[in-house]
Amino acid sequence: MIGKRRVASLLFFALLLSACTQSMPVREATPVVVATVAPPASPASDGASTDDASIDDASTDVVLPTPTPTPDVAVLTPEQVRLHLEPVYEGFQLPVFLTHAGDGSGRSFVIEKTGRIWVIDGGAVQPTPFLDVSDKITTAGNEQGLLGMAFAPNFVENGHFFINYTDRQGTTVVERYTVSDNDRNLADPQSAFTVLTVAQPASNHNAGMLDFGPDGYLYVPLGDGGAANDRFGHGQNPDTLLAKILRLDVTSDPTQPYLIPTDNPFVNADWNGRPVRDEVWAIGLRNPWRTSFDRVTGDFWIADVGQNQIEEVNVVRPGAPGGYNFGWPIMEGLSCFNASECDRSGLTLPVVDYRHGGGNCSVTGGYVYRGNAFPQWDGIYFYGDYCSGRIWALAPDGSGGWSNAEVLDSNLTLSSFGEDEAGELYALDYGSGVIYRLTAAQSD
Repeated sequence: MIGKRRVASLLFFALLLSACTQSMPVREATPVVVATVAPPASPASDGASTDDASIDDASTDVVLPTPTPTPDVAVLTPEQVRLHLEPVYEGFQLPVFLTHAGDGSGRSFVIEKTGRIWVIDGGAVQPTPFLDVSDKITTAGNEQGLLGMAFAPNFVENGHFFINYTDRQGTTVVERYTVSDNDRNLADPQSAFTVLTVAQPASNHNAGMLDFGPDGYLYVPLGDGGAANDRFGHGQNPDTLLAKILRLDVTSDPTQPYLIPTDNPFVNADWNGRPVRDEVWAIGLRNPWRTSFDRVTGDFWIADVGQNQIEEVNVVRPGAPGGYNFGWPIMEGLSCFNASECDRSGLTLPVVDYRHGGGNCSVTGGYVYRGNAFPQWDGIYFYGDYCSGRIWALAPDGSGGWSNAEVLDSNLTLSSFGEDEAGELYALDYGSGVIYRLTAAQSD
């Protein structure tokens, strides 16, 4: 059933690179092409153009051996991953995320880039926003606005949740709020508590995701400061929080913005002889727009948007100590950036990448499926492309490599995936304002 609230804006969201407007109809799954990939001896390299909007040919069949998530999953088969998108809610204005509170209520929360958060309770979109911060944010840049949300692991006890937005000066702000004492579907707007601010030198590459890991700490991905080609030199700069993933303790002492976990990787260690900010868990990211933790294994999935040729997906195993260097701007995906050769030593490379072409432009990270409706999907990671609307499935092949399959060629402007409390997955169409549930396509 579709719960309609108001007419969706058809404003275009360049989001992470450049994009082309997508039309509404949803197509059935195209024939699945499964690429079972073995780790190559050395990845192919090619130079990247300096034009942020350039397009190249598509490729999804190059993988390096990196830590394999657990448990192992058999090689993908067409029967496992045939996909259909079922429209379930519409009328949102520039939706960029869907999540849940983990409180047993079964509610979902939809974030609009324009500054509002809406509650879906009992299958119905509530008439009043859960929270409205539209007066705090800027959307002057295509990638600015209200971008992320995460509920504290102890939300049931303290009612705390966190949002990530760009303020009117373009600064990244992570803020804590508390749910209303009188209505679980309303937040207290007066409870705003600033956790973190990070100045942004440009209006793009704001990332915006927030994730609580299995360790109870808040992970905050940050882009490289924007413009293009790591113009500000943040990718390999240990002195800045930009181009990093931060790991913060925001629950132990609510009177403090955050504490530094004592086991953060750079608290007692340097990087190449240089000190690194204690907040940092990983470096070398360009624009990690969407990340997620596997709710069963704790694997950390990081989809990092490329410059103008290659998109990438990374995964880190649970309990990993951090200190990773994901390579930007030395690498773009599995290839050297703007060079025929580069030094890959000490870098953590993606498990899969794909090239632009055929409408591809910007990776949208997703989730490992852990719902009950489609047990054949258990352990499969779904991700997609913002511009083309293509959706892929990715899983370990059981022998140290990966199986990667395109499972749907849709018309969505795919701004985000979402996961509800039951583990079912959703796809958000930024242009139309429609939210789709991922379901299995009927056999021919």
